[in-house]
Amino acid sequence: MNQQYSKLKKAIEVFHTYGITLTGPRKNDHFIQKLNMDPIFVNGLIFELEYQLQLYLQDEKLREASTPRELISLFLEIPQDN
Repeated sequence: MNQQYSKLKKAIEVFHTYGITLTGPRKNDHFIQKLNMDPIFVNGLIFELEYQLQLYLQDEKLREASTPRELISLFLEIPQDN
């Protein structure tokens, strides 16, 4: 549980550097349609999350995530090796 909290805290920090607030209904906003992010910045956000969390998502999984909430859920589902 503590690892989940640690990953979530790091992810929130990365989202804040991109100007994305994860409180309220904004966490369910589509990256491109609602948050008006260019796809290159979405890729940058994903890269930064992978780097900070030291976890890597498969491309097939990334296609499922179009909102901040979905993306964080994907990262939290990945088991962390001890």
